[in-house]
Amino acid sequence: MDFDLTKEQEMIRKEVRKFAQSEILPVAIELDEEERFSAELTQKMGEIGLFGMFVSEKYDGQGMDYLSYIIAVEEVARMDGSQAATVAAGNSLGIGPLYYFGSEAQKKKYLPPLCRGEALWGFGLTEPTAGSDAGGSKTTAVRDGNEWVINGSKIFITNAACEMTLGVTVQAITGTRPNGKPEYTCFIVEPGMKGFKQVAMHGKMMWRSSNTAELYFDDVRVPAENILGNQGDGFHQMLKTLDGGRLSIGAMGLGGAQGAYEMALKYAKKREQFGQPISKFQAVAFKLADCAMEIECARNLLYKACWLRNNNRPFEREAAMGKLYCSELMGRVVNHAVQIHGGYGLMKDYHVERFYRDQKLLDIGEGTSEVQRLVISRYIGC
Repeated sequence: MDFDLTKEQEMIRKEVRKFAQSEILPVAIELDEEERFSAELTQKMGEIGLFGMFVSEKYDGQGMDYLSYIIAVEEVARMDGSQAATVAAGNSLGIGPLYYFGSEAQKKKYLPPLCRGEALWGFGLTEPTAGSDAGGSKTTAVRDGNEWVINGSKIFITNAACEMTLGVTVQAITGTRPNGKPEYTCFIVEPGMKGFKQVAMHGKMMWRSSNTAELYFDDVRVPAENILGNQGDGFHQMLKTLDGGRLSIGAMGLGGAQGAYEMALKYAKKREQFGQPISKFQAVAFKLADCAMEIECARNLLYKACWLRNNNRPFEREAAMGKLYCSELMGRVVNHAVQIHGGYGLMKDYHVERFYRDQKLLDIGEGTSEVQRLVISRYIGC
């Protein structure tokens, strides 16, 4: 087995880490406090190639492998979960469905500006009554001549209500299958379409500088060519999208854990109590040792899942495992990090406080921890 990264992957880690430290970290606390999405910072991330990393150069993508993309998300998350969410959702949930399921005309129209980081795209799956139960969607689309009429709503949709939003992929019920179950189809909806309303959500505990939206569809008419793929393929498309998205959420957990661990280690070496650095006390040293060990385990698990995907091997089980383990790992690490910082860990002047809040979304987004365990249990035959 070869555990070495390629020279290109090592360069990606180095360059993204440098960018995240110099451009993201200095403004992270301010953006979080103001709950402000930064188009300027997002465009800078686009300029260094953080969008469309796995997309062919034909559509202005980077043409890289999936592990390279995951490493980039990891390095952004090492500094800030909000910007990592913008990148992860922009790629896995926004660009991904268009690239893998879109027509050639749709790819040529939408992918280039998305891959250049000039625009963002939303992924409209979750609804007020359909979270873990994605099959509980109530949004509908009815055929009317050469158009489809969409009615319903979506909630907690990343990148879907900001000045950079170019469009949204929306899953809707378009009929009933022979087995009696709903037929789902995905549609492309653009801002400005009559009856389509985008509302930015505020008051979040975490990811406060990423854009999160509620979407409302009131007799929104979209042309028939705005179907993504074929009628009835929506549910399959959404599940395949979430499989890849789990890897990026895992990368956010891994990167966030790495960042919090490094902050705790640095603090423990400087902070003195009873005449010596607190890193010398076994109670603190063992916490840091556990963090280092679990981060190494998480990285091996997540990178293996990416290797399977890169080699066209089944990776869905490992993606669920990676998402679950990395998400919950970050929870354990940031808890230790705050404890090591003591009272300072509770203050907004210290980044670790933000990491503590940002982690919780990872247990919930793109399939809760409970759903991941359900997925894994099915793969092992339970």
